[in-house]
Amino acid sequence: MEVVSGVPFEDIKIGMFVSYSQTITDADVKNFAGLSGDHNPVHVDDVFAESSRFKKRIAHGLISGSFFSALFGTKLPGPGCVYIAQSFNFKRAVYLDDTVTAIVTVTEIDEKKRRVFFETVCKVRNKTVIDGSAELYVP
Repeated sequence: MEVVSGVPFEDIKIGMFVSYSQTITDADVKNFAGLSGDHNPVHVDDVFAESSRFKKRIAHGLISGSFFSALFGTKLPGPGCVYIAQSFNFKRAVYLDDTVTAIVTVTEIDEKKRRVFFETVCKVRNKTVIDGSAELYVP
């Protein structure tokens, strides 16, 4: 997702969507733990994670959730937009080496306030791992 484009506010329509996929690596999890300060052993300790209900290490949920920000800031709406709100419902664990596909779909547009509302979903192997919604301001 190296191309930064965006859609002018006036061209955004209900039903428009974009997606982004990335495979979660051990390095991603360790870097996120360092950045966020979340060193929960279910994310960073193989031995601990083996005794958890997940049976192996899982990725931080907000790693996958951050892919929405990548889509908003580079594709739809694009550069200059600002988060107003985001909700997350974590449905399933994401494991190291899972490929996560994030999809954002326009559900509502407030032209007066220049706000765009989205349905947000992350999937792994076609199963929803996160769903929620977002609201963005487009200057």
